[in-house]
Amino acid sequence: MTGPIFPPSLHEVKQIESRGWTLTTVAGTSPDQIIPHVSDADIVSVVGTYIPAPVIDAMTRVRAIARLGAGTDRIDVAHATSRGIVVMNTPYFCVEEQADHTMAMILSLARKLPLSQRAIESGKYAEARAASATNPRLSRATLGLVGFGRSAVHTARRARGFGMRVLATRRNMSAPTDEADSLGVVMTDLDTILRESDFVSLHLPLTRGSRHMIDADALSRMKPSAYLINTSRGALVDEHALVKALHAGQIAGAGLDTFAIIEVLDESGPPDAHPLMHMDNVLLSPHVAAGSDRSGIDSVDAGIENIEAILGGFWPVPEHRVNPEVVPRVPLIDREAR
Repeated sequence: MTGPIFPPSLHEVKQIESRGWTLTTVAGTSPDQIIPHVSDADIVSVVGTYIPAPVIDAMTRVRAIARLGAGTDRIDVAHATSRGIVVMNTPYFCVEEQADHTMAMILSLARKLPLSQRAIESGKYAEARAASATNPRLSRATLGLVGFGRSAVHTARRARGFGMRVLATRRNMSAPTDEADSLGVVMTDLDTILRESDFVSLHLPLTRGSRHMIDADALSRMKPSAYLINTSRGALVDEHALVKALHAGQIAGAGLDTFAIIEVLDESGPPDAHPLMHMDNVLLSPHVAAGSDRSGIDSVDAGIENIEAILGGFWPVPEHRVNPEVVPRVPLIDREAR
């Protein structure tokens, strides 16, 4: 399931053909376009296409849905589980790229580069010079990481290189803190992060519990000089509340690579009237934080390993199991159990 903008890469095609597998590419995005192609498949591989319950019901022999990427919020995982279909992903293919992109946004916003770019275009040079007098010095700034998985760890490592103080929080606060301690990261609660951080960066999957976790209340607890960075999932942020907070000066700005309202996974273009498009203190990118000359290859290779495991009668590695509670249609064993 490629959708119109994610055709299989040459590397992916070569890996599939070298194993003697038959590849059927489906560029459609609606259930009516997808359903005719999934009934005879053993594996459905997906990048950004929605896989709702009606599509899953048509997967009469599918053993697994292989997500080439990390997030699975576009797949009805609960319904797949009820149908005995394993859902697997490749969660670590772009952790370095996401960390790089997060730091690029932090640096760009700290130096007010969006404002400077528009000042050059409009000739308002004095305005940009005056604004630069309030730029934060990163070595005196605090970065708060909401979530402390691998992308957050890589971001912390980069931020510490700039001399930043780094705070972090995660769901399981009782987990060992060895990695945080080694990086000089202070584990704390979300409220402390919101109140003390100069930059708040989100590193979480989208779940029912995390949807709109950055809402009007959370934004009101941030410093007026603070910036919000989101390179994870758009719906983690209530964008309407964010726009209001930006207009009211509740926070200093935002860097967003992913959105709830702006659909960047098609070519329809942005809504002209969307206020985020016209703010000097907002930096936007169209969900490209994962991209590099290596991440796509790594995602394919991890996805191929997942598929090989399923077709060979094995579970994928634990880190790639999205619904480990599933009772699979075709029995699977752990490789370690052989």
